[in-house]
Amino acid sequence: MSGLGINLGYLIIQILNFGILAVTVYAWAVKPIVQLLEKRREDIAQGLEDARIAEEARANAEREADRITAEAQKEAAEIVRQASDRAEKQSLQIRADAESEIVKIREAAMGEMEQERERALSDLRSQVVNLAIAAAQKLIGESLIQNEEYHHTLLQEFFSGVKSGNVVVLEGEKINGASAEVTSALPLTSEEQETIKRDILSSMGQQGSISFRVDPSILGGLVIRAGDQVINGSIAGQLRELRQAM
Repeated sequence: MSGLGINLGYLIIQILNFGILAVTVYAWAVKPIVQLLEKRREDIAQGLEDARIAEEARANAEREADRITAEAQKEAAEIVRQASDRAEKQSLQIRADAESEIVKIREAAMGEMEQERERALSDLRSQVVNLAIAAAQKLIGESLIQNEEYHHTLLQEFFSGVKSGNVVVLEGEKINGASAEVTSALPLTSEEQETIKRDILSSMGQQGSISFRVDPSILGGLVIRAGDQVINGSIAGQLRELRQAM
């Protein structure tokens, strides 16, 4: 070694110094750096794992949120549909109730008008009878005064179509049907209606319903309708037949 110019003792000391320096550098510099890098790598790996877990959690949360949103939208749509159906039903019910109320009001008004009309015609009937008697007295003279009750009876028969307690137009007639409508020129008295009901029910076989209406255009007498059967004993009908015959 001396031939090579190398001092063995000095070399050994240099080697020992280098070893000590290497150990010192490793212990105080390399090892902490390696540990720091390893910890950094582990932290990065843990961060990536946490990020993956967080991403999965976020994706799951988004899917859950989408599912909840879809269900909420579905429920909201169903609630809106049910509310619309209820509103439509309520609207239809309100409209039906309003129309029904209008019909009731109209029927009540028509009924009141009809009653008022019949009251006016009832008053008119007695006035017409009295006017006819008065006119006849003027034309015929005092002799009519003695038979005023008889002429009252004739005029009552003229308007009611009832003579001697019987319906004149039903003589020999047979009525078929379950109901009949009787039309008179002026309102009938309760006694006249009872007489007409008795005769019609007798002709119908004691069964059926009878209704009454007033139509001044027939002038006098009665028109009886039962189904498609019409028995016309009105003065207007008789005048029409007379005109056709002439």
